[in-house]
Parts: sequence; structure tokens; C-alpha cells
Amino acid sequence: MSCCAPGTEAALEQEGLEKALPSSEELWLASKDLGDGCRQTDLSVPGVYCGSCIVTIEDALRKMPEVAKARVNLSTKRVAVTWRETVDGRKTDPRDIASAIARTGYDPHLFQMAADQSDSERNQLLRAVAVAGFAATNIMLLSVSVWSGAESATRDLFHWISAMIAAPTLIYSGRFFFRSAWSALRNGHTNMDVPISLAVTLSYAMSLWETMHHGEHAWFDATVSLLFFLLIGRTLDHLMRDRARSAVVGLARLSPRGAMVLLADGSHEYRPVEDVRTGDMLLIAAGERIPVDGLVLSGESDIDWSIVNGESAPVSTSRGGKLLAGTLNLTGALTLQAVAEAKNSFLAEIISLMEAAEGGKARYRRIADRAARLYSPVVHLLALTSFLAWGILGGDWKQAMLVAISVLIITCPCALGLAVPVVQVVAAGRLFKNGIMVKEGSAMERLAEASQVLFDKTGTLTIGRPRLENGDAIAPRDFAIAAGLAAHSRHPLSRALYRAHSGPQAMFETVKEIPGGGLEAVDPQGTWRLGNRKFALGTVAGNDVNSPYSEVILSLDGEERAQFRFDDVLRPDAVATIAALHEQGFGCGIVSGDREPVVAAMARQLGIEHWRAGLTPEGKVEMVAQASNGGARVLMVGDGINDAPALASAHVSIAPSTAADIGRQAADFVFMRDSLGAVSFAIDVSRKAGRLIRENFALAIAYNIIAVPVALAGQATPLIAAVAMSTSSIIVVVNSLRLNMLGSMPEEPSTGNAYTVKPESALAA
Repeated sequence: MSCCAPGTEAALEQEGLEKALPSSEELWLASKDLGDGCRQTDLSVPGVYCGSCIVTIEDALRKMPEVAKARVNLSTKRVAVTWRETVDGRKTDPRDIASAIARTGYDPHLFQMAADQSDSERNQLLRAVAVAGFAATNIMLLSVSVWSGAESATRDLFHWISAMIAAPTLIYSGRFFFRSAWSALRNGHTNMDVPISLAVTLSYAMSLWETMHHGEHAWFDATVSLLFFLLIGRTLDHLMRDRARSAVVGLARLSPRGAMVLLADGSHEYRPVEDVRTGDMLLIAAGERIPVDGLVLSGESDIDWSIVNGESAPVSTSRGGKLLAGTLNLTGALTLQAVAEAKNSFLAEIISLMEAAEGGKARYRRIADRAARLYSPVVHLLALTSFLAWGILGGDWKQAMLVAISVLIITCPCALGLAVPVVQVVAAGRLFKNGIMVKEGSAMERLAEASQVLFDKTGTLTIGRPRLENGDAIAPRDFAIAAGLAAHSRHPLSRALYRAHSGPQAMFETVKEIPGGGLEAVDPQGTWRLGNRKFALGTVAGNDVNSPYSEVILSLDGEERAQFRFDDVLRPDAVATIAALHEQGFGCGIVSGDREPVVAAMARQLGIEHWRAGLTPEGKVEMVAQASNGGARVLMVGDGINDAPALASAHVSIAPSTAADIGRQAADFVFMRDSLGAVSFAIDVSRKAGRLIRENFALAIAYNIIAVPVALAGQATPLIAAVAMSTSSIIVVVNSLRLNMLGSMPEEPSTGNAYTVKPESALAA
């Protein structure tokens, strides 16, 4: 049964574009719920090759009222479509979206991250390059004899041999361009492959005509050489994109194909990972990867978290611990409760970030896309004008055709098409290797423009894992009671207190957690409370408001038994990173919701003069707005839910992987390791990428300024035009690869006492 809108199926049949489209049910099940009545569907479109392809598909989708956003990723040949579930009271059929893509001449399928397809396309391109190269070499050898003055009969023989070599070569190696061009023309638009196909076809036809009429010159060598160089450019482009895609594929391979589910009756059932639902209980054996995000229900084990934090040292986990999809269970069996489906788990989120890095509509990419939109009609008009001018004014229509062919060849926009995406692919891969995810190319452009950095404190400048500072001064019995209470809470201070206690803990039958207060339990001795001073003692008297420490009070029937003081640990190399940012001319500040003494102590230690404490989320947004109104382009670095509005309102933003989900979603970059050096490294890569893109544009423009007049003047044969065009593309690719010369992030220093926030007295000393 088809659920397409009226006329959709008929239109597809009339245009000869009826495809084996996925069903409405398949598309709905494969879509991702984004909230607010929106969903996202990812489709694979293998026929996408250039900026013109992107423009065609995105324009067609954006005309649909149900489509909120559409983005094509060249690296993975993926179309990500965000669509509204209902429009004007009518439920959206996702098959209409696939049909809209099909009507543009591209064949959509449900997206699957598989390396085989990319490997197959790469192998086909390499074989086509080899065939074209072999043919070009042999035709060139025959042409040398012709150029050396071969007699007419010998010349004709060599021309016919060249024609017979060139014909199957054009059919086999040129199919990549011909199929794309035909698909575009059949659907009423053009792309970059249309003039390329025209140039190759006309060049061969002109040469064949000359051969049939015993002409002195034929250009089979130029035809096949053009194809050879064009294929080299397309293969290089594919390999460059595949480098970024290989990282995504590698991540996808970290997810198991399925999981063993523990059923309510105690039996086991193996399910594909996409069929695992929230709430399912999973059995994870030692040596298996975690299939979806989940909470440990039973068991103890060591977990390899290197995919999350880049560290090789395993992290132990037990009941209550949260595990992320893609991490590796090393030593013990675990029972896990799924808290997210595979498409919403950590690994899927990281893959989405990697794919989005090259698909964003950056300013430079928009410029390249506009150029691609104008390219085909401009080139066709230029070639037609040159043909008519030479034919009418010069009277030599054969020369006019050769000039038009040379113009078509020499204006092939390979260099312009590669100028932006190759740099962005290399830059995204460079950042990924150093544990930094970037959502889109425009984020790198905005980061390169940043002039001021505002940091959140807890979880950003610090690790976000409080440390008990005065554990040795606490009586063992009071410590055991406090640990017994803390075991029932997920609050960061409770977890830090629980981790700091190494001996047996007190046991309580019932523990209540009072939001904003703390923990309470009753035993024969009385009522125990663990929490803030007002909750535990009923008063704030005795609270040292100038202390840089966070405190937790243990009380019995309202009388203080122990005071636990906590400090936070700075991220490794935080001091060095702030110093490096200052040297680069950045203004740095702290915007925190923490108490003033704590923020002041940290600002002193880091050498930051401008800071604000006690800020609400609205206050942080206001600080960003004030800086922006003052002419600064603000880079916001934060991690919490309360930072999300500021992250979204800043010119560009970065969050650690430990950030709350909403914080990671609002940020443009996510860094996976503890080192704050990711901030300065991302800035360096983004600035270098921007310079290389501008250089590539300059090279492409300079090439056309020089080459096009030469072709119009009739001074470039088709062979010279082919060599010149291909050389410009290779220069752009080589220039882009210079980004790999940028060094990697330095090794992270170990976190220790030297990086803790010190009391003001110590700082003064």
C-alpha cells in the first residue's frame, strides 16, 4: 500500500523515476524523534558527487512544507532530513520525502553505515583510472609518431587505432560522468558533469570526424588524457572524503550487532541492537562492547573508556554505574538496564557529530555552492559564444569547435569544487584524532573568528569530580556513618564522600533524600542528617562564607558531628591553556554559578582577571550578550544544563564530553579528553583551515583568470586544456594536505594536587 500524496506515484511513473523506495513504515521506524513534533530521517544517495548535486537535492526538499531542515553530506553520501510530524493537520508521510529526492534523479535508500559500499566505489574508480591511464599512454605513443611527420596512410592507421582504443575507454571510464550528467539533464537541471561529458564527447566526435576525412590532426590523446586527469581528481576527492568517513565507519563498528536480553521469565534472547528498547535488561560478558547506554544492575568489572576520554587506563564499575555505548567490558560479567535505544546512545551521537562536521553550510561552502549553481550555465554560454565568435568572425568552424571544446575542458571547476570540502575533511579528521568532535564546517569558521573566551567553572575548568580535602581529620565512626548515607545519593559531593571512605560503612534501613537539602536516616541513636548546614543544623550560623571549599555537614538530632570539606580538581594543563590563550590575544573570563570565594580563588590561580560568580543561566546569557555588544566574538566553554542557553547564544561554543546532554547538543564542538588544551588546539586547526580555504579559492580563481582567456584566444589545444585543468585540482589537494603538518595536542599531564583550587591564604603566600 502506498501512502504517497496524490499524484506522487503518477508523477514518478510519468518521469520514468519509479524507484524501489523504502516503505512509509520503514522510513518512520528508521527515523529519530527529535522532540517538539519533529523527526529526522537519514537517507543514502550514492549518486551525489558535487556541490551542484547538493544544491539540487536540498532545494527540492526545502520546498516541501513538512521539511524543517535538509543537509547533504558528501563524505557519506547521506541526506539528513528533519521533518515535522504533522503539517496543517495532516500527518506527514516520510515516503513523500524519499519521492522528492527520486524526482531530482537521485536514488534514495535507507542509510546504513557500511564500509563495503565505499570500498566498492573506490575500487571502481581505481580501475577506471587504470584503464584511462593505460589507454592514454598508448594513444600518446601513437600520437608521437603522428607529430613526428608520419605519412598520410600511417597517420590514418594510427588515428583509427587510437579511435578504437579511446571508444571503450570512454564508455568504461567515463560512465561516472555520463550517468551523472544524464540523470541531471533527464530531470531538467545541470551539474558539473554535464559540461565535462560534453567536452569528452565532442572531443572524441571531432577527432573521429577528422579521422574519417583523413584529417591531419585528431585529439584522441586529449580526450582520454582529460578523462584520466578528471578521474584522478575524483578519486583523490573520494579518498580524502573516505579518510573522514573511515573514522565514522570505525566508530560504527564499535557497536555490537546485537545483545543478549534477559526476559522476565529468566530466559535469554538474542536481539539485533536496533531492536533493544529502553528498560531491557542486557547480559554483557567479559570482552564484549556495550551495545547501548545503560545502568549496571549487578556485577563488577573494569571498563575500557578510551573511546570517551582517550585514556587507556580502565575504569572500574559496579551496581549503579552508568556505561556508554561503544565502551568495552574487560573483566567481569554485567547485567545492564538499557536507558537509551541504539540510535539515541552515546556512540550514535558521536557518529552524528563526525558526519555533521563536513556537511554544515559554512560561509565558504555556501560560496562554493553558489559558484556550482552558476557554473554550468556560465560555461555553456561561454563555450557557445566562443564557438559562434570564431565561426562567424574567423570563418573556420572546425577551429571554432576546437576552441569551444578547449573552453569546456579548461573551465572544469574541479579545483573550486575541492577548495572547501577537502580542507574541512582534513580538519575534521585532525580534530577527531585529537579527541575533538566538530558539528559542522561553519563552526570552524566561527571559532577562527573568536576573540574572547568565557569559561564555566565546575565541570569545565575543573574535572567536575569534587575531592574530599579533610578526610584524615574525620573520626572513623562519623566517616562510616556519612559514607553509609552518601551511598544512597547521586549528588557529586555524596559520590565524592563515598569514594573517599575505604572501610566498612554504616547500614541504614531507610534513607530519604530531600532535594536541596541532603540525606536523612533514623536509627536507635536518633536522626542522622548529611547535607548543607541549614538542612543538617537548622541554621547557617558558623558557615564561613569566605571559604573556597564546598562543605557537607553530618549531624545527629541537629548537633554537628563532622564537617566534610571538598575542593575541585582543575583540568590538566588548565593553567597552561589559559596562559597560551592570553599570549594569542584572547580575553578570558569565568562565568559561574558557584560562590564568590570559590570562583575568586580559581581566577587567581589561573591568572584570569575578569570573572563573575553566583550567575543564573539568564545571567550567563547576559554576560555573553554584553561581551558581544562590546564588539567581541565570544567563545563559550561550558558543560551544564545551566550553560546551554549561553552555549547556544555565543558566537561559537565548546563543551566537554562529560557535559549534560543538552549542553553537548547546544555546543558546536565536543572534546573527549580531560585536557583543556583542546580549546586552543581547536582554535589553531580552525584558523589554519580558514587560511587554506582562502588560499584554495585564490588558486582556483587565479587559474581561471589565466586559463580561460588563453582558451578563448585559441591558444590551448584540448590536450593542453586537460593538463592545465587537472594540475589546478592537484595543487588544491596538495595545499589542503598541509593542514596535516600541524602538530598534535601535547600529552595530558596527570591530575594531581598541583592542579587543585587552593585557599586564598595559600595563593597569597
